[in-house]
Amino acid sequence: MTEPDFSVSDPFGGFGPQQLLRCYADGVFPMGETRDDPRIFLVEPDQRGVILLDRFHIPTRLRRTVRSEPFELRVDTAFADVLDACAVTGSGREDTWINGPIRRLYLELFAGGHAHSIECWRDEHLVGGLYGVTLGGAFFGESMFSRERDASKVALVHLVARLKLGGWTLLDTQFLTGHLAQFGAVETPQATYLRMLKPALKMVPDKTALARPLGGAVAVTYALQATTQASNTGC
Repeated sequence: MTEPDFSVSDPFGGFGPQQLLRCYADGVFPMGETRDDPRIFLVEPDQRGVILLDRFHIPTRLRRTVRSEPFELRVDTAFADVLDACAVTGSGREDTWINGPIRRLYLELFAGGHAHSIECWRDEHLVGGLYGVTLGGAFFGESMFSRERDASKVALVHLVARLKLGGWTLLDTQFLTGHLAQFGAVETPQATYLRMLKPALKMVPDKTALARPLGGAVAVTYALQATTQASNTGC
């Protein structure tokens, strides 16, 4: 992961969900330095990670996994639990950027319909998922977690399928990682990202597509379709 440039810092204070949405619209996003640090830093990296939806790739083995439906997919039924699971530290992640103020902000965004979670369940246990923020036709992926093999990857495939069905045009991953590169994520200069973001913000996607029931085989099909083809088929 590219080391972020901390461009603006602000304690929680009067910084609320509307101010945070304005930050996303301006191409910056929040992070906490550590779990116990109450400050929020607004980050504008020189290089931005994005998944170009028309170039989304699913590795062959993962296609088989998604089609076999090893998990029950749910949307927005356990947002706080997904958020907290993403903040859990472990091997390779000694601390988390999700501090108290960050957590509070995203719970408020969720309550206002601007944040969503894609969840993988098995036997009534939450085993993986992701969450992010939607604004116009842009979806800003924030974090993901897995307690079972491939759970977060399955959630990502289902997210992309629903974004295509609903007419979203941009999936922001903030940074490019090896994990995301296997799905076709690329790194683009921030100036280029802002040019991509501007028209996406003017889009009005069908948000009901996020919660639309999709079987595994259908999710793979839609995730790999051209964006216009998927949205015309699904809406």
